[in-house]
Amino acid sequence: MLASVPAATLLGVTGHPVQVEVYVGNGLPSLSIVGLPDASCREARDRVRAAVLSSDLDWPPRRITVNLAPSALHKLGTGLDLALAVGVLVATGTVPAEAVARWAFLGELGLDGSVRSVRGMVPLVAGVRDRVDGVVVAPAAAAEAGVIPGLEVRCASTLTELVAALRVERPWPDPPDAPVVEEPPPPDIADVRGQALGRRAMEIAAAGGHHVLLAGPPGSGKTLLATRLPGLLPDLDDDVALEVTQIHSAAGATPSTGLVRRPPFRAPHHTASAVALIGGGTVAMRPGEVSCAHGGVLFCDELGEFPPSVLDALRQPLEDGVVRVSRARASVTYPARFQLVAATNPCPCGPAPGGCRCSENSRGRYLRRLSGPLLDRFDLRVEIDRPEPGDLLGGEPGEPTAVVAGRVRRARARAAERGVACNALLPAPKLERWAPLTASARRLLEALMRDGRLSGRGVERIRRVARTAADLDGRDGPLDDEQVAIALALRSSAGTAALGVAS
Repeated sequence: MLASVPAATLLGVTGHPVQVEVYVGNGLPSLSIVGLPDASCREARDRVRAAVLSSDLDWPPRRITVNLAPSALHKLGTGLDLALAVGVLVATGTVPAEAVARWAFLGELGLDGSVRSVRGMVPLVAGVRDRVDGVVVAPAAAAEAGVIPGLEVRCASTLTELVAALRVERPWPDPPDAPVVEEPPPPDIADVRGQALGRRAMEIAAAGGHHVLLAGPPGSGKTLLATRLPGLLPDLDDDVALEVTQIHSAAGATPSTGLVRRPPFRAPHHTASAVALIGGGTVAMRPGEVSCAHGGVLFCDELGEFPPSVLDALRQPLEDGVVRVSRARASVTYPARFQLVAATNPCPCGPAPGGCRCSENSRGRYLRRLSGPLLDRFDLRVEIDRPEPGDLLGGEPGEPTAVVAGRVRRARARAAERGVACNALLPAPKLERWAPLTASARRLLEALMRDGRLSGRGVERIRRVARTAADLDGRDGPLDDEQVAIALALRSSAGTAALGVAS
């Protein structure tokens, strides 16, 4: 008596199809699971047996062997419980085999026979999309599973309900209504009083997808500016939205609104470890904060307080847009195309009112946390001063988010005509075509490179920022001195004055 039931397991942010093969034969009563299951997967033998008996169904007093194919793939978690139980019931004749053909079963079983949702339902369903016609999940996971198009989603709250539906003794239960959740509007950039340079930097960053470093004393408005950036960004397109939703589902943070349409905003604490930021682990291989910020913004407040090793781990994802994590048991690749916004004080004391009180040694240790290669990856380095009292107490509010976001959308539409989502993604070989320089602008950049004040990577980033500034102003053609000077000013404002590094 043999049964085979489709299911899936999660590795990183990807669902891998698994075929749960169940054989019931002669021998001492037992249940063994082979095919590289982890500890929680092996424990399914006790959960499944208790769930079947609690549902007033017969458990065969025979030897049961379960193979999780492909056998070379590590199987993680409890999401194979439901498929294992259905496989046993099919192998013993309790459920007809034709009733489960072309259906995948994804879920955990409680000892009372209840069906529960598992982490990563969206990538799990995506993993079996090409092999089945539909999936059976817990009611709590129906909305999440329905994110993947082209599959029918059925749900059952208990094993008893599931068996009755498979036997056509009762109709399939209706899935619960998706909760209606109104997302709060993003913070408005009009709340930022004064700070004309900071507001302009946020607009250019949003339009071009550029990384930003804000340096200034406490209370100057760095965090206020950073939290306004997501509201300026356009909604995610279908492909990126599905990718982001799968990442959040794998991380256990899927919203109840279905596809993630708004760019995510992640702000890890400065005590976060490298694994928490980058992702990985020994077995679970969960995505880190950089992957959860994919398609959106990663905000690192108090950048100078992060451990240097953690900060330098950001360098490769910033360049490649992916994170590759290799461990002894598995290697995974996480998407990580995010926009980095960081805020830092110029020194450990802030500086404090009345002037900096830091010694040269403490200031040097603080600045050495920020390596030159990391700082070189910031397109914009803006020094933020404390606003004038008149701006805070009675100044006129600036443009609202809706107005600025409109200009950002138009600038991004220009970038889309060049084949990229934003100018920060313009490849270096295409800069001569899409961001050409006038003769005087080229001489200006050459002089800065000869003086050692600008690296090769810095020149490319200057040209991309200048292209974005021109797009926002609706200007085409070669980049002139004015546009390059704007990009240089935004790159060197905090880079040289506040942090003492080359541009």
